[in-house]
Amino acid sequence: MGFGGLLLLLAFTGLNALSVLKRIQTRNDSIRQDYLNRDRILQQLRSDLYLSGTYVRDFLLDPDQQGADLHRKELEDVRARIGSMISAYRRMLHPEERQSFEQFANEVGSYFESLTPAIHWDSAQRRRFGYAFMQTSLLPRRMIIVRLADQISRFNQTELEAGNRQVSELFSSFRTNLVGLLIGTLLLGIVLAGGSIYRVLDLERLSAERFKQVLEARTALRELSARLLEVQESERRAISRELHDEIGQAVSALSLAIGNVAAGLAPGTIVESKEQLQDIRRLAEKTVSVVRDMSLLLRPSMLDDLGLIPALEWQAREVSRTHNLRVTVNAGSVSENVPEEHKTCVYRVVQEALRNVTRHANAKTAEVQLSQNRDLLSLTIHDDGQGFVPERNRGLGLLGIEERVTRLNGSFSIESLPGIGTTLKVGLPLGAAG
Repeated sequence: MGFGGLLLLLAFTGLNALSVLKRIQTRNDSIRQDYLNRDRILQQLRSDLYLSGTYVRDFLLDPDQQGADLHRKELEDVRARIGSMISAYRRMLHPEERQSFEQFANEVGSYFESLTPAIHWDSAQRRRFGYAFMQTSLLPRRMIIVRLADQISRFNQTELEAGNRQVSELFSSFRTNLVGLLIGTLLLGIVLAGGSIYRVLDLERLSAERFKQVLEARTALRELSARLLEVQESERRAISRELHDEIGQAVSALSLAIGNVAAGLAPGTIVESKEQLQDIRRLAEKTVSVVRDMSLLLRPSMLDDLGLIPALEWQAREVSRTHNLRVTVNAGSVSENVPEEHKTCVYRVVQEALRNVTRHANAKTAEVQLSQNRDLLSLTIHDDGQGFVPERNRGLGLLGIEERVTRLNGSFSIESLPGIGTTLKVGLPLGAAG
């Protein structure tokens, strides 16, 4: 609403300014045109008055009757033109100059009436009375008319100045209104800016609080995730040991007991009993193998006993043995002083990656490369499978890998395109641990 009101006020200011400027321009054009028209008529009147005197003089001094008649005709035309211009000027008069103009018009009428007897003189009368008539009648009256014309011209100049004053007053009023509107707009803008700044600061404060809460929640989730992974690994280790130590040993003992019972049977014992004991023994051996595989999948004891590289190589052999996939492990000089959580992370990443390859990639070969420098443990897993689009196809396995790597402040990336295979890269910072 504040911004809308400010825009409306600015629009009103602009429209009002345009309207006032248009009125000023119209008024100025009207004053200028009126002045030009009046001045043109007055100049023509003054010129025709001088011309009428010239025609009268030529008429009185011309001895030829035909030439005198021509001058009389020109004088009558000038008189008619002067009468027409006086009528036109009278229509443009203002009340304050009407009296002076009527006096001027009367003097012009008297001037031409005084010429009436002289313009009908014959040549003898013109020679006898012409010079005296010009000296005593023509010239004085013409000078009076010229002075009246000058007075009306001054009135016209005064009217122009009055018009200019009106235009100046319009400009002054326009400036006053414009300054008032600008001050109002500025005050409204200051109020709006103050309100907006207050609101923005309040929103920033709320946003900062929400962001802090989100960071705290994210930190808590990371800590919870890390704790869950630790608990998961601990449970896996415990279950693996229970399977290997308790259940595995018990089933192994059962298999040995069955073998002893089968060996102790008399030669005449029924063959069918021996066959059943052999079946039970094979089932026990198979159960021992399944329990051993489950124990190794949950937490291979060699990861704790022998180290990371043997555990990865065993995992590669097991995947190659049970699936149509040749897995190779290339590990450089990786220190055994790598933190336990880094070892577990690398092992689980390789385990999950190879599981995805066997399930989805349709690959023939896979390569696991592990290297270590001063403060970084780098893992690369590449397969020659069918590939995928990582941005669209991310399952829970990849999310779990990313979560494990992120928990250790590592980097995780996948490069894959359909038809050219997949490369998974992991970098785990070691700091001073390695």
